[in-house]
Amino acid sequence: MTIRIPLLSLTTAMAGIAAIGNAVAAATPAPSTPDSRLGLSVQQDLATRDRQAASRQQALDLREQAVRASAARIKAELEASRAATTMAGPATAQDAAPDSYTDLASIYQAMKPAKAAVVFEQLDLDVQLKVARKMRERSTGMMLAAMTPKGAARLTMALARAPRATGAR
Repeated sequence: MTIRIPLLSLTTAMAGIAAIGNAVAAATPAPSTPDSRLGLSVQQDLATRDRQAASRQQALDLREQAVRASAARIKAELEASRAATTMAGPATAQDAAPDSYTDLASIYQAMKPAKAAVVFEQLDLDVQLKVARKMRERSTGMMLAAMTPKGAARLTMALARAPRATGAR
């Protein structure tokens, strides 16, 4: 059994639905457009500020990722060095350790002090001390100046306490 819907009823129903749709569209406010040049200028300034803020946030996120990656890489190298120390025995480990700290010192000296200080502060104090001993005094001083006061004081106290190795710099 088939049901036949008269064309007039179907047309009336569609007209009713269209009327409801038009009423809803008319009820929703249209996006506001500024009525003056001042309003347009304010809107453009806000849009520019939002784009700049998003750009700064993206740059900060990238820096944070770089710091995390550097810290993870340094930590992995340190753990690998410690693992090599336990496997190779004390004589071989002592020969390899100074080279790794010398390499780290040259890496941190090549970096800009402000950027190096952020990563350097995340390291263990023992590693900071050994790397700082291998660095040039000027580079160490510039990096200490860029560190937080607490981190710089902690490293300075450790440098003052630890006996200086011969031929460290």
